[in-house]
Amino acid sequence: MLDLNEIRSRIDKIDQQMVALFEERMAACREVAQFKIATGKPVLDREREKQKISALRAQAHDQFNARSVEELFTQIMAMSRKMQYQLLAEHGSGPKIPFEAVDGLKKEHVRVVFQGVEGAYSQAAMNQYFGDEIDSYHVPAWRDAMAQVQEGKADFAVLPIENSSAGMVADVYDLLMEYDNAIVGECYLKVEHALLGLPGASMEDIRVVYSHPQGLMQCARYLDQHRDWKRISLANTALSARKVVTDGDKSQAAIASETAGKIHGLVPLDTCINDNKENTTRFIIVAAQQIYRKDAGKISICFEIAHESGSLYNTLSHMIFNNLNMTKIESRPIPRRNWEYRFYVDFEGNLSDPAVENALLGLNQETGMLKILGNY
Repeated sequence: MLDLNEIRSRIDKIDQQMVALFEERMAACREVAQFKIATGKPVLDREREKQKISALRAQAHDQFNARSVEELFTQIMAMSRKMQYQLLAEHGSGPKIPFEAVDGLKKEHVRVVFQGVEGAYSQAAMNQYFGDEIDSYHVPAWRDAMAQVQEGKADFAVLPIENSSAGMVADVYDLLMEYDNAIVGECYLKVEHALLGLPGASMEDIRVVYSHPQGLMQCARYLDQHRDWKRISLANTALSARKVVTDGDKSQAAIASETAGKIHGLVPLDTCINDNKENTTRFIIVAAQQIYRKDAGKISICFEIAHESGSLYNTLSHMIFNNLNMTKIESRPIPRRNWEYRFYVDFEGNLSDPAVENALLGLNQETGMLKILGNY
């Protein structure tokens, strides 16, 4: 019978040899990094790595070992690159991050734009974040708000980015890629939807309900109890309230905030109708300047990667290696490139942190496109 302790002892000796050889290999890789720093050569040489992996696979004695050798050396090479990126950052050889640190954001006597009409949740989020000492105005669409900031007509825009019940606001993610505005802040607003109708209307009168698509999604279970009601999406919850008033039809109702109802002259037929009673929307604050507060603790980025096995894992490994905590990941289709996706990632950190600089350097070198959306 085989002696388990003897086998384990043999494995321990092999592991010791592997550690010593690994350190010897990394020392050689450090010399490679120094050569690349001196000559300006890129860290990643995909063709060289492919040739190396192929040669190592050929030395294995069966298919399982060949696949395992490929995975092992893929990781070893990835660790080698991370060490080289660290050396590049220490020598100041990496790309400069185009963001400027500031002590704080000016929140008084600034011009702020939000999407919708008076009474919109975006307006409530704006007031929560900035207070009352601002010059604010509204525009019909999120794209309009982003354009106003980029053109210098507004200092900041307030946009919804995700909801705790309905998930991401996809169009806003796309606009963050399209425009050069940066996320400089965020706020969380508890959302309590009400069913709003004309004065004198009753629940029995209702045949049509208007709201933003997310508002309808967030009240799906409630609406399912009224299968005879037609659901119609509009661009904004407060705009839905205004439409009911404008049409003057008692068979119409809107899902919006009670505040929107008061502003537009509607009355609540039912309150707190959202499925999740802790329903919360996260709003982002965007500005034209690429700035970040010195005490910022969250970073948002977007990147594109090759459509091949392991590419997302290898990309995210830069965060793992630098001990950065990823808090969110989303994907969106890349226009005109079927079945290829952009990834949006939030992680904890500050752009001045060495670990963040190292991770961003590696991501910049190994992705098809990397954009820092903001540090806030």
